[in-house]
Amino acid sequence: MAKAGRQSEKTMPERDAIVVGAGFTGLSAALELVDAGLDVLLLEARDRVGGKVESETLPDGTRVDTGGQFFCRDMSELMGLIEENGGTPVMTHYDGEMIYRPPVSPQQGFARWQGVDALRDRMIATDPDNPELAKLTVADWVARQDDVADDVRKSFLRLIKGLWCRAPEEVAFTWLASNDRRITNTYSEMEMFLPGSLHALADQLAARLGDRLRLGTAVTGIEHSVTSVTIMAGNERLSAKRIILALPPVMIRRIPFSPALPERLQKALCAWAPGLSIKLQVSYDKPFWREHGLSGAVMWHEPQGLYACDASHDDYAGLIVFVGGPEAQEWHKRPRAELIAFIREQLSAAFGPEGGNPRDIHVRDWVDDLWSGGAYSDVVIDLDARHAEDIITEGIPLIHFVSSELSPSYPGYVEGAIVAGRLAAGQVIGSRASGRTKATNQ
Repeated sequence: MAKAGRQSEKTMPERDAIVVGAGFTGLSAALELVDAGLDVLLLEARDRVGGKVESETLPDGTRVDTGGQFFCRDMSELMGLIEENGGTPVMTHYDGEMIYRPPVSPQQGFARWQGVDALRDRMIATDPDNPELAKLTVADWVARQDDVADDVRKSFLRLIKGLWCRAPEEVAFTWLASNDRRITNTYSEMEMFLPGSLHALADQLAARLGDRLRLGTAVTGIEHSVTSVTIMAGNERLSAKRIILALPPVMIRRIPFSPALPERLQKALCAWAPGLSIKLQVSYDKPFWREHGLSGAVMWHEPQGLYACDASHDDYAGLIVFVGGPEAQEWHKRPRAELIAFIREQLSAAFGPEGGNPRDIHVRDWVDDLWSGGAYSDVVIDLDARHAEDIITEGIPLIHFVSSELSPSYPGYVEGAIVAGRLAAGQVIGSRASGRTKATNQ
């Protein structure tokens, strides 16, 4: 039966490179390769591009980002792409007071987050090779900071649930410290967004690829050796001189490889767990909170993992509510109507009756997402996987493993995805030039 199945497959001519995954990592890599004159094919399992950046159109006709959305001026690669493609960002509205739940005074809230920033700086300054830190989770390390106020420590743990979308009792401390020191912005990472959606930028990039992009094409297997690599996709066998797997670690490990990947690489891929996140777009007739001197931002100390911010622009008024970590995992298991009722209750408690009476609530549940595993990014939960990123980045002959998670700059962000994709493309281009030099010398 296997032999008959193999005969039904079509073997296509060898390409210079095949990129798998059309998020910003894959799009960036593919475009760099095309610009260098290579014969490139980009495969995407979904029926759209963007990866963890996607959009939906609300009932009122507004296109909103249901995945990655925010960025800041420090993210130079993304800012450059936006400018090149005619985008005009808008500033996220932060004028006015933030709401804290349970309520505390603005002074208390500000002091608490100053403490969180200081604790974050302390984490970044740690030595990742310190053997005393080797087996610690983030929760373990925070518990050791006995000179820090309890509410600051609790707020720091809330930050982990909301921003890295996993329980701090799971996340490897040395990985998080390494990850966070590569996020170097001085402005808030939520400083601005594109009113027409960041996903529209992904569509613009994809349009430049033409028929080099194939949507709805899932990879079902990869055969590889030191001299050749072949991808199985549908009824085709696609060969290339180089492969770039522009996928999160949790998705790479789902692909069957023949022969199997080296054990150390398998272990490195299995060190990761997907982020647990739900994003809600809450639409109103007007941004009423501004009339009350509020920014629209809500920081929940309880329940942990919730955060809201103003996403209004032009004639659209709305808040975004993020649910991250264990809280997202719990709501993923429950009926959607219960989650919407819960969010209404939380917003009513924060803003009053107007907050609990939105025009529309759109829910995007990223927990156990079919083609990404989760959002915002994968995190390392294996305490024995200190060098997991290096092992994955090293890859194997002819195959490059690349994603925002593995980026040397802004891991987990669209900026990091662009940097990672361009670096991988540079390696492929460099290897091609090196091969030509060797052939000439021979």
